Amino acid sequence: MTLPGLLPELEVIRKDFPILERTLAGGFPLVYLDSANTSQKPQVVIDTMVDHLERHNANIARAMHQLGAESTEAFEDARDKVASFLNAASRNEVVFTKNATEALNLLARTIELGPGDNVVITEMEHHSNIVSWQLACERSGAELRWFGITDDGHLDLTNADQLVDEHTKVVAFTWVSNMLGTINPVVDLVVRARAHGALSVIDASQAAPQLPVDVQEVGCDFLVFTGHKVCGPTGIGVLWGREALLNELPPFHGGGEMIETVTMARSTYAKAPHRFEAGTPPIVEAVGLGAAVDYLAHIGLDAVHAHEQAVTAYALEGLQTVPGLTVLGPLTASERGGAIAFELEEVHPHDIAQVLDSRGIAVRAGHHCAKPAHARFGVQASTRMSSYLYTTPAEIDALVEGLHHTRSYFKVG
Repeated sequence: MTLPGLLPELEVIRKDFPILERTLAGGFPLVYLDSANTSQKPQVVIDTMVDHLERHNANIARAMHQLGAESTEAFEDARDKVASFLNAASRNEVVFTKNATEALNLLARTIELGPGDNVVITEMEHHSNIVSWQLACERSGAELRWFGITDDGHLDLTNADQLVDEHTKVVAFTWVSNMLGTINPVVDLVVRARAHGALSVIDASQAAPQLPVDVQEVGCDFLVFTGHKVCGPTGIGVLWGREALLNELPPFHGGGEMIETVTMARSTYAKAPHRFEAGTPPIVEAVGLGAAVDYLAHIGLDAVHAHEQAVTAYALEGLQTVPGLTVLGPLTASERGGAIAFELEEVHPHDIAQVLDSRGIAVRAGHHCAKPAHARFGVQASTRMSSYLYTTPAEIDALVEGLHHTRSYFKVG
């Protein structure tokens, strides 16, 4: 089936991902609809990482030999690629972390807060962007505030003037909700934060895989994302920040390579990004991430986004044919990303996931590290399908058929 907006070379792209050729137990072909959890990896990423380990493996910025120079060059080349991917003003604005969670905790640990200050987040955040700021406020005596969620799954901004005020130090929010799929008005939130002298922090973990991310155009102060959702490996994340702001923050970890000088009495610290990359970094993971963002840039994030929108619209239409199924979040594809969480009356999400898995269909069940958002809608858990650039309409058909089968299996209705 051809839908307007689908990537024209979809079948060629699918061949880039060897895991999609798998046939699972029972003889069912793999239908991978859990990309918001982690994306699959194209062969070029796998090959790039293997080549580095086989031919260039050495520690970086320490070894004065050819392998060390090659490894350092590959690691720093990955930084350049990520800077280009984000349209950063400088490569020094890209800090490698182990994941987005560490990047958010880095900010929550190093941005100075105190009694009388407040931090504003949202009710639809991933736990990483909730717990890190809860801990920061507990340590500092600052107040934690949050935007609520409307009944249709958007941010409730009706009390924005009361939440964000002259005492707000940080406004931290997700670009795309990992549960509701909602695409938030990030530019408006950044402008509001800046108007009150607050720093803006964007969690782009779900946005970076499927939307063009231009940090200069958005105008934010900090942005984070994780490698394993953008066709890269696990164990690597990115903190982007304005260079001047990063250089004002104190170190997060102490150790090798983040220093200028060390004496027994005191130490002085390197400038960003190295002051935040203590110790041996995830070298081959960074190299793999560089290959991943190159791969996405080659396809084009505008094309990826159009594909996601087409598949999401088709999925929303198909899910509406399943009696007793309720989608959580916006019902219009243009308002959301590719993750769709839903309930099916009388069937627990874990049971749905198990039945679908028996038919080769991989989805996620649980609270998706977004318990407050689930509580807002009066549910403890949901089932979530999430598509990506390799998802086909036929796979959505398989999901819908699997959900009809699930209703019959549990004798619903």
